[in-house]
Amino acid sequence: MTNQLLFEVVITAIIYQEDKYLITRRAATKKRFPKMWTVPGGRLETDDFVSLPKETKEYWYNVLEKTLRREVKEETGLDIKNIEYVTSLATVHADGAPSLVISCLAEYANSEVKLQAEETDQFAWVSLAEAKDYDLIDGIYDELVMAEQQRLGQKQEWSRG
Repeated sequence: MTNQLLFEVVITAIIYQEDKYLITRRAATKKRFPKMWTVPGGRLETDDFVSLPKETKEYWYNVLEKTLRREVKEETGLDIKNIEYVTSLATVHADGAPSLVISCLAEYANSEVKLQAEETDQFAWVSLAEAKDYDLIDGIYDELVMAEQQRLGQKQEWSRG
């Protein structure tokens, strides 16, 4: 690791529609977690804010929310609303790159799923029980459980279910 202060920042969306959650399968060509199921999201890029006007003299606001909306739209074609924080995690990947992942809950707003082929090759709307039948990236099922509890008004910190 060359710079221990520099993390790639990733934001993900646990998207719900009624009692189902959207999961997507990562393309076989992906370097990390190929052909595994997850929730949509992606990296924060400097262009997500520097090309926009600042909301105050010094700062851009809602940067993560804007990034999440962009990533979800690019990967799935969906619009989302009512974004809420769920949890966060950090890792150092096999290639030495450290990542900070911010997981959010978001409500389906509109549109039909249209997958970005280079990112994902399949999708499913699943209940919690159905999600257990998919090869999810480690920790994702626990996040789905947290999201379900949060929707019921019971916020909690991540723990292995």
